[in-house]
Amino acid sequence: MRKILILGGTRFFGKRLVERLLEDSKNEVTILTRGETSDPFGNLVHRIQVDRSQPEAFAQALGDTSWDVVYDNICFSPDDAAQARRIFDGKTTRYILTSSLSVYDFSESALTEEIFDPETYPIRYGGRKDFTYQEGKRLAEAVLIQQATFPVAAVRFPIVLGTDDYTRRLHFHIEHVRNELPIGIPNPDANICFIRSDEAADFLYWLGNSMVTGPLNACSDGTVSIKDLISLIEKETGKQAVIQSETADAHNSPFGITQSWFMDTAKAQSEGYKFLTLSDWLPELVSTLNQTYED
Repeated sequence: MRKILILGGTRFFGKRLVERLLEDSKNEVTILTRGETSDPFGNLVHRIQVDRSQPEAFAQALGDTSWDVVYDNICFSPDDAAQARRIFDGKTTRYILTSSLSVYDFSESALTEEIFDPETYPIRYGGRKDFTYQEGKRLAEAVLIQQATFPVAAVRFPIVLGTDDYTRRLHFHIEHVRNELPIGIPNPDANICFIRSDEAADFLYWLGNSMVTGPLNACSDGTVSIKDLISLIEKETGKQAVIQSETADAHNSPFGITQSWFMDTAKAQSEGYKFLTLSDWLPELVSTLNQTYED
């Protein structure tokens, strides 16, 4: 029996990861959350309810249990990472940190893992409120990869999309086009990458069964410009988008990047993982989401 711990597994791709793990009866899955979001797994999983930002309570809740794989989807600061490094010392054989495309700055070229090297990044400590999201993720990677006694992989996901996206970022654009509301997009020609929630879960599952360590980019093959994404929505809704370079904050696009921002996945592919093609699933997702408003 493989003992799997997931820090944050009750919604979006974390929930899909649990579903994927439960397909194999050899996996014994435990979810650790603050208990604020319910899950549908019943007695198929074990649960630990604790706030990871409380170090003593976190350590006490985990006790002396050892894990084959720990997935950490809710690590946002170097303090979170340092706490995990201490608590899981000698208690896991593999640690998978969910990181982000945000560790990179914008670029007109595909971003490769070595552009940001957590092995050499200077470490500073602090909590989530002490850093930007970008810096928090950079430092979390640096702490774990430089200091952990157990093998660590850091998965750099772009924006994750899906029908189950609780942040409703793609929904935002469809709603704005349908309602003829302005959308603030500073650079419609900027290219971006995405990954679908089930693909993100599948990648995490695959990585948990591999020996790959260090940073790994993970996104669907291909990119789309913000302009072309809006065109997909216009075609599906039958309405023309109202695009503005500047607008009220409430109407600024969650995809409103000033320059292109996309990743190279050659490292993961060289290890044997095959990604979906963005152009194969993005139009279908737009259509599916739009249909929910029609219904």
